[in-house]
Amino acid sequence: MLKRLLSFFVPINIYKKNSAFSKKLEVTYNNGQLVLDSKNTNYSYGSLQRILRKGLDYIGFDRIRGFENILVLGVAGGSVIKTLTDEIHFKGKITGVEIDPAAIEIANRYFGLDKISNLNIVVEDAFEFVLKTKEKYDLIIIDIFQDTDMPNFLFEDFFINRINFLLNINGFILFNTMTLNEKHFERNIKYKTRFCANYSVRMYPKVEVHNELFTIKKLGE
Repeated sequence: MLKRLLSFFVPINIYKKNSAFSKKLEVTYNNGQLVLDSKNTNYSYGSLQRILRKGLDYIGFDRIRGFENILVLGVAGGSVIKTLTDEIHFKGKITGVEIDPAAIEIANRYFGLDKISNLNIVVEDAFEFVLKTKEKYDLIIIDIFQDTDMPNFLFEDFFINRINFLLNINGFILFNTMTLNEKHFERNIKYKTRFCANYSVRMYPKVEVHNELFTIKKLGE
């Protein structure tokens, strides 16, 4: 309790762990809230939870409650999953895919992710997972970072087409991107053009300063 109170004045670190994928992960009390950070950015809870909550709000909480199957690519500490279960009260199936076992260890130990009964965690590379899965999804959340870097495959046609194939009609993609320079803005503009007329694509710039969100709805033929 004392650490939580002190964190309103200065962040209080309570746990650190090296990661082969994220370099360094830290669990910290910040303004009374437990958050997960990498070396240079927030990974879960804190600003990231606010960003993805806005994206879910854009889609609509009532609509999401009616979905049956959600895929989360990039779990980290699991803040978007907590929003789905604790705030939206989503009761369907959630599959979370995370490449970093250190992040999942922290998510279970400090954020109780392993207590969520309708969640299945897969420790695997997201690219490999989407190649193999035979399921279809009503909502696919893409939130994949290695510190502040986004893997190139997220913006390549093969991955985009595969994600589109896995999405049900009237389903949504929620894609969180980081925009730190002009090259990133140009990358996102190009990404937006890679969807045909069967998709409704909306881009929300400057969400928490350095993030742009995409919501992409798959329309009927």
